[in-house]
Amino acid sequence: MTKTVDFAKMNGLGNMILVVDMRGRSDVVTPEAAIALNADPATRFDQIMAIHDPRVDGTDAFIDILNCDGSKAQACGNGTRCVVQALAAETGKKVFTFETVAGILNAVEHEDGTISVDMGRPVFDWNRIPLAEEFFDTSRIELQIGPIDAPVLHSPAAMSMGNPHAVFWVDRDPMSFDLERFGPLLENHPMFPEKANITLAQVTSPTAMTTRTWERGAGLTLACGSAACAAGVSGARTGRTGRKVAITVASSPNRGVLTIEWRGDDHVVMTGPAEWEWSGMLDPSTGAFRRDDAEAAAL
Repeated sequence: MTKTVDFAKMNGLGNMILVVDMRGRSDVVTPEAAIALNADPATRFDQIMAIHDPRVDGTDAFIDILNCDGSKAQACGNGTRCVVQALAAETGKKVFTFETVAGILNAVEHEDGTISVDMGRPVFDWNRIPLAEEFFDTSRIELQIGPIDAPVLHSPAAMSMGNPHAVFWVDRDPMSFDLERFGPLLENHPMFPEKANITLAQVTSPTAMTTRTWERGAGLTLACGSAACAAGVSGARTGRTGRKVAITVASSPNRGVLTIEWRGDDHVVMTGPAEWEWSGMLDPSTGAFRRDDAEAAAL
């Protein structure tokens, strides 16, 4: 077994992604490698999408997802789009089925280059999100930050999109809130025994909203696809929007847009772009890497 593998530095609306080709191997990208890669500014990332040989008949690959702190992630919609773009360029295929620890994901690359990922069905049961306390209605749970008589954030919608989410509704630009201070407190709040992704969502019309996310295991992120799905579903669930919304990701460098549709069959489909940046080789056990020679020479 060779020591190094191919990888690509990519992004989905600014969500920093490393796509690592682990096909044909029995090892994994280690937490230590993930931490080392994130410590280098050149390879800093939100998620690693490690592509492994398929384990289930009818799937194209198993995707192992790691956060930048080395922990495992169940889902990453923006990262899945990056995987689709990489594999479509390699194989010429346009339709893919992936296995993740959160379940089976179907995805398609469209002629305009955008990619749709079926993120599956949302989960609202309090014990499956999971929450530490029982709530009959998880579209509005009791949780707040700030003074009890004038909270800064309160009453989020809670749900799972393969990973736990809390969506706080705000009435102004999400970038105007000190999410860097509130995010760690809420991610690690006792209400969330498996921690949670924290999203601020401003509804701007029945078909649009603006979001910003503190991502579990990654911190402030430029974009988070599963959080956009959670916000879109929560908007429809609480009557703030319809079942198809355009979500402007406030923290994305281009304030890019994701289209989220909560279909009649209860599946959530996310559509948006992916972008290749550069490629190289890395050691999945240590995180040591090098860029491809032509690109490195151009730096």
